[in-house]
Amino acid sequence: MYRRRHRPCLSFVGYATQQVSIAGKNTVSVTLKDDAQALSDVVVVGYGTVQKSNLTGAVSALGPKDFNKGTFTSPDQLIQGRTSGVQVTQNSGQPGGASTIKIRGNSAVTGTGQPLYVVDSVPLDGRSARPGLTTSFGDSPDSNPLNFLNPADIESIDILKDASATATYGSRGAYGVVIITTKRGKLGEAKLDVGVSGGFSNIMRKIKILDASQYREALAYYGAPATNDKGLNNDPLGAIMQTGPLQNYSIAMSGGSENSRYRLSLGYLDQKGIINKTGFQKYT
Repeated sequence: MYRRRHRPCLSFVGYATQQVSIAGKNTVSVTLKDDAQALSDVVVVGYGTVQKSNLTGAVSALGPKDFNKGTFTSPDQLIQGRTSGVQVTQNSGQPGGASTIKIRGNSAVTGTGQPLYVVDSVPLDGRSARPGLTTSFGDSPDSNPLNFLNPADIESIDILKDASATATYGSRGAYGVVIITTKRGKLGEAKLDVGVSGGFSNIMRKIKILDASQYREALAYYGAPATNDKGLNNDPLGAIMQTGPLQNYSIAMSGGSENSRYRLSLGYLDQKGIINKTGFQKYT
């Protein structure tokens, strides 16, 4: 049931979002107005940049106002859940671990199915930049190939979805293309941006395990041989798990004149995992 304070928002591509009141009305008629600004936005594609109004391929363009808000360790987390047809999944809870990006579903019977990444017109391999290590003692997860980027340095992310949009990249774009454009200096006086953020990670629910007396009782109940175990209670999960703090610092200076423009940035991220002796550090 709608209440008086409810005001639905209506939106459509190429039209301005409009909020209407439906209090005391059985029928509501709404006419959306053209949004020329939205249609004139520039979208980055394989062969250059085009306006949204002239774009024919399936492309999603996201800018700073569209990104997820919060503290993130990799650029793919900025677009998680923000655009249709794109699924971003963390492969593990390892800090700095790789993510899987599926564009328009799983289109690969074999292979990774990962899209092609293009950072400032430089194509990157969609596979991990540092594959995980597997030994007889265990294995470690892959690292994220975009870890060298600071999310605070990203200006826009364009996702090319269909064949016409990815044709420029040939077979490398078979699973889609993610184009990342970093920030650049702009005309004007020198500008200094400083960002500080933090957070923490913790396990949502611990597995309930038996204490020492309950364990001995279970052994006796199931007919196991009696033992003279006088050991004390301990918490094995608590011994290896922790609350993982995260701290992120970034500083950037930009500016420019008619002849030249510049932007210098430095970032530091330190994330501890929820397992002792795990974590991730990076300088960008």
